[in-house]
Amino acid sequence: MSVIQNVLAVIVVLGLLITFHEFGHFWVARRCGVKVLRFSVGFGKPLWSRFDRHGTEFAVAAIPLGGYVKMLDEREAPVAPEEQHLAFNRKNVWARIAIVVAGPLANFILAVVAYWLLFVVGTTTIAPVIGEVAPDSPAGRAGLSSGQEIVAIQDDPTRSWEDVNLELISRIGFNGTLEVATWDGENSAVRSHQVQVTDWLARQDPPQPLGSLGIEPWRPDIPPVLGQVLEGEAAAQAGLETGDRIVALNDADVTSWMDFVETVRARPGEALSLRIERNGTIQELTLTPGQRDVQGETMGYIGAGVEAVSWPEEYQREIRYGVLASVGRSLERTADMTVLTLDSIRKMFVGLISPSNLSGPITIARIAGDTARSGLESFISFMAYLSISLGVLNLLPIPVLDGGHLLYYLIEAVRGRPVSDAAQAVGLRIGMAMVGTLMLMAIYFDLMRL
Repeated sequence: MSVIQNVLAVIVVLGLLITFHEFGHFWVARRCGVKVLRFSVGFGKPLWSRFDRHGTEFAVAAIPLGGYVKMLDEREAPVAPEEQHLAFNRKNVWARIAIVVAGPLANFILAVVAYWLLFVVGTTTIAPVIGEVAPDSPAGRAGLSSGQEIVAIQDDPTRSWEDVNLELISRIGFNGTLEVATWDGENSAVRSHQVQVTDWLARQDPPQPLGSLGIEPWRPDIPPVLGQVLEGEAAAQAGLETGDRIVALNDADVTSWMDFVETVRARPGEALSLRIERNGTIQELTLTPGQRDVQGETMGYIGAGVEAVSWPEEYQREIRYGVLASVGRSLERTADMTVLTLDSIRKMFVGLISPSNLSGPITIARIAGDTARSGLESFISFMAYLSISLGVLNLLPIPVLDGGHLLYYLIEAVRGRPVSDAAQAVGLRIGMAMVGTLMLMAIYFDLMRL
């Protein structure tokens, strides 16, 4: 069932983002006097289509992953003399630049709208309160301690663990002092801590910002009650069901979920005697965890999740702004995520971030499904970030992408004449090789994560 949900979620997300991207090209092309022959939602054979008064065919196709815009262009097919002024290739270079840029720009606009909606409606997050600090760690040496709330990093406010992680991730490769501001609660002043780091998170796979600082977030006590059991995994094969409470494991009492998790992770492939409580009765089961590699270490895995618990009100933070204030906040968030994406690409090229952090369709589908199950807030937030990523990637100066065409047109604007067909043909082959290699790498790393 979860696989089907993941597939449906990724179809919705990618279908919406790519269709919105293509609508940007379409909208600007129309206003630049270019005739659009077809606007297709999806690929392949059209399931439904109709023509408007401009002669544009609007179609819904069989493969629901994205879409495309086909414009009148003499380079693709002969054009009647009376329609040559409507061809894309006949437009001046600035009109062509505007049409190419419009697609990625539409993705950034979609992200702004999504963030604006989240800020207006309001989101509830978990306050970044520290649970434990390892004594001999960067955080421990800087004086951070249990119960403190992280309110800022390098003077940037942090209202949630997401904010904390983004601030730390954005500084991969940093050498020097991280200024972390904390608050101990009511009637206490904000304290500043100087955290010394060297080659911060460089080449970690994947980056673990909190663990590298030596910080463990505060969590409420989590009883060992199953909230999810995946079909076909070890938990389901052992007969575990949603709602079961783990009472004992190998005759040792289990009082918290994390105790249970740690024991399972430490015993991959080992038969474990399990005592559970189900509907008021005690039952005995045998559980044999599967195994998977995590950062080169083999860990036990049973395919089960814990039942959700309520967080105390004092550990929750509501983020909400007015209609107008949300405009500025959404623009700021979109700009921050765009800079983070670009900086991450740069750091991947210089070796500070491992290429194994690339994500392909499998990981995108899994995250899309997870966020959809987590609620509308998480799903919209993920869609906004993916839209930004799509916009950034399409603007990279790689032939076959919008950024490659943009590069050609900018060269044409400077030189006063187009880039030769021979040069564009060579660029096309190079671009296809680059994009194909990146896709194969992303799919390979997706499969390794499985």
